[in-house]
Amino acid sequence: MKDERRLEIGMLLYPGLTLLDLIGPQTVFSWYANIHLVWKTRDLVLSDSGIAIQPSATFETCPRELDILFVPGGMGQQAWGGDQDVLAFLADRGSRAEYVTSVCGGSIFLGAAGLLQGYKATCHWSAREALRTFGAEPVEARVVVDRNRITGGGVTAGIDFGLVLLAKLRGDEAAKLTQLAMEYAPEPPFDAGSPRTAGPALVEQAMSLMAAEMERQTG
Repeated sequence: MKDERRLEIGMLLYPGLTLLDLIGPQTVFSWYANIHLVWKTRDLVLSDSGIAIQPSATFETCPRELDILFVPGGMGQQAWGGDQDVLAFLADRGSRAEYVTSVCGGSIFLGAAGLLQGYKATCHWSAREALRTFGAEPVEARVVVDRNRITGGGVTAGIDFGLVLLAKLRGDEAAKLTQLAMEYAPEPPFDAGSPRTAGPALVEQAMSLMAAEMERQTG
């Protein structure tokens, strides 16, 4: 690996986040960065799959100058997407970060913090159109790059997102090396990973399941 300054990355945690939204990019960046897992306190944060994560920093102790500000999505975003402490933290760090980024529904947080006005962005297919509410232009894509805003689609797109951003910051060879080390060569057993290929019946079932799970976690 090329000997360069380690990146400073702040990754937001919150109760009900989707673990893979976070861990995919975190794994991609881990060789090259000081990663700060940030929440209001250092207490364990429970993900929407029931696995707890230990924050390494609070809003107060997270470095003020970040190379990357990152927000994951998750079932808990409905409960925390309007939290003023969260939005103030994102607006503050996002005003100075070299890259302002998200995966899945994390872009809704960025929009609510005023960080996507006039930018193209993406998120999970079920919430993509909601980005218009915040003055963003929704794009159907795995990863969307618009100036220093980089957003990923739903959940598994986090690995693609991470590799795209790593290539920008540390070069294509670093990204290729990381991809190889992760053995990231997906060959999904079914062609049902997007509404276009899954078909309307499966999409309707997925929407119902996600709505029920969100209600369970936030009710």
